[in-house]
Amino acid sequence: MTKLSVNINKIATLRNARGGNAPDVCRVADDLQRFGAEGITVHPRPDERHIRYADVVDLTKVIRTEFNIEGYPSDRFLELVLRVKPTQVTLVPDAPDALTSNAGWDTISHEAELRDIVLRLNDAGIRTSIFVDPDIKMVEAAARIGADRVELYTEPYASAYATNREAAVAPYVLAAQAARRLGLSVNAGHDLSLVNLGYFLDQIPFVKEVSIGHQLICDALYLGLEKTVSEYLALTSAKR
Repeated sequence: MTKLSVNINKIATLRNARGGNAPDVCRVADDLQRFGAEGITVHPRPDERHIRYADVVDLTKVIRTEFNIEGYPSDRFLELVLRVKPTQVTLVPDAPDALTSNAGWDTISHEAELRDIVLRLNDAGIRTSIFVDPDIKMVEAAARIGADRVELYTEPYASAYATNREAAVAPYVLAAQAARRLGLSVNAGHDLSLVNLGYFLDQIPFVKEVSIGHQLICDALYLGLEKTVSEYLALTSAKR
């Protein structure tokens, strides 16, 4: 069974647009878990334009499933996660001004620095995942680094799904199979939706976790949050 981790960055974006504390990110995280979500994901960025560093600390009081913190491993970010000690840290190569994650790590060029970071996190008892493109060489380097998991960057799959879903998913199948052979677990995320998620998991049924935020919150505008979580869980928990 694949776990559903809901990224709540967009909830914080809405709150920050008006100031104050509506909507309350901690209350939403609590509700999401009541509705069945098996994890909460946040991605604090240096400008704190959505999730703030203080939010991360506050969320530890309400998260009772898995807490996944994504981000670029700056000194400030590492200080935060080593203080909070979430279930999982997902390392992403975002530049400080990136609108959203748009590429995986070059794990070959950054192998030495990522190895040191992963070692620090693992020594603190934190599961580590590295955000990568569906490239076998990048997966191989992630295994050498010592990560526990890779998270496959799925925006290219989502973009090509409507045109040729078989071709779109093919490199992900190969990358996921390579990860599995190397002892890495596989996560996936970015632009996965109620339209394309089921097929992706049909082809790669051993995905451990999907992290979904923007599309899930968009769906919730029409379906409501509880119904939306239920719809996604129906896909992640389907027998394959």
